[in-house]
Amino acid sequence: MRRLSTLGTLALCGILPTTARFLAQEKSTAELQLRIASSLGEKYRAVPAAIWLDPTPATTVASFEPHGHYMLLQRNRTFLPHLQVIPVGGVVAFPNRDPFFHNVFSLFDGKRFNLGLYEAGSSRSVTFTRAGVSYIFCNIHPEMSAVIITLNTPLDAIADARDMLALRRVPPGDYRLHVWIESVPQSFLDRLTRTLRLASGTVDLGTVQAPIAPIGANSHTNMYGRPYALDSESPYSDLP
Repeated sequence: MRRLSTLGTLALCGILPTTARFLAQEKSTAELQLRIASSLGEKYRAVPAAIWLDPTPATTVASFEPHGHYMLLQRNRTFLPHLQVIPVGGVVAFPNRDPFFHNVFSLFDGKRFNLGLYEAGSSRSVTFTRAGVSYIFCNIHPEMSAVIITLNTPLDAIADARDMLALRRVPPGDYRLHVWIESVPQSFLDRLTRTLRLASGTVDLGTVQAPIAPIGANSHTNMYGRPYALDSESPYSDLP
């Protein structure tokens, strides 16, 4: 019985210092909070948005694995998830789980690619080799869209269903804050970029009133730069 008690004491001696160090680290980091609101009136959906911090050369952050595997699922003529943040070097699979063909492409800033036409049950992958924002579309279904943000930093957060962004466990230091909000002009987003010096505790950055376009207000061309053909008899796009 005495031996078990001794082992228990030794175990606690090993656990408590570790717990204390963890709590100390938690208290020494910062948490950023930011809210998104529309300056164009009431909206009826959560707005896809993200923030990230680029550390200055003098600021040290924990290293992170630059490579990884991710997935952007195609189901019910929808990309899931709609917004994804990945590190540079990340590989994204685009499996087709619809009973018809898709053609995934991105011809904008970020990663440019065209996966071509591929059938139900198959999948193709893309390696995102540089930082940037990639807008993803299907050349057959104009209603399908997604965004992949590729970063060189592990410090990022995506807005929740209440349009709230919370970036936790940020080491003290100097950073460059970036904000991305879907449908908002880049010129507006550039004005939100700022330098922050963070210590510990919660930093509330307030609310960004952004010109968020209503649902369905944004349109895009197909991969050839032309409007989508309204061909309901297409053998590639009809549901069985």
